[in-house]
Amino acid sequence: METVEMSIGSLHYRIRMYPGAGPKAFLASLPAEIGMSRWGDEYYGGSSAKVREDDTVRDLFEVGEVAFWPPGNAFCIFFGPTPASTDSRPRMASPGIPLGKIEGDVSGLKKLGSSVRAKLSL
Repeated sequence: METVEMSIGSLHYRIRMYPGAGPKAFLASLPAEIGMSRWGDEYYGGSSAKVREDDTVRDLFEVGEVAFWPPGNAFCIFFGPTPASTDSRPRMASPGIPLGKIEGDVSGLKKLGSSVRAKLSL
């Protein structure tokens, strides 16, 4: 299973990528630096990855999961509920492709501002 190193400011994470075509296509776009905006407890930002919708798409995610949102060609990081959530689970505005899950505690992301830069590498 592939892993991705991600840095946002002084925070460092390891993402364990899921198997499948979507994660593989995203990995092909790395290394990358992505400017991200906050939407509730989600960061999202435009990506050069060419990820196509497949049968893994869903709108509900777990805290710590990362995903790709095809309508915005965006990489997404979930660390709590979003404005679309109906409970404590992160919910995308429309279905996206699960890419992987961050290892460990992601609560430090809650302390960051409305925009960040994420550096991703293999």
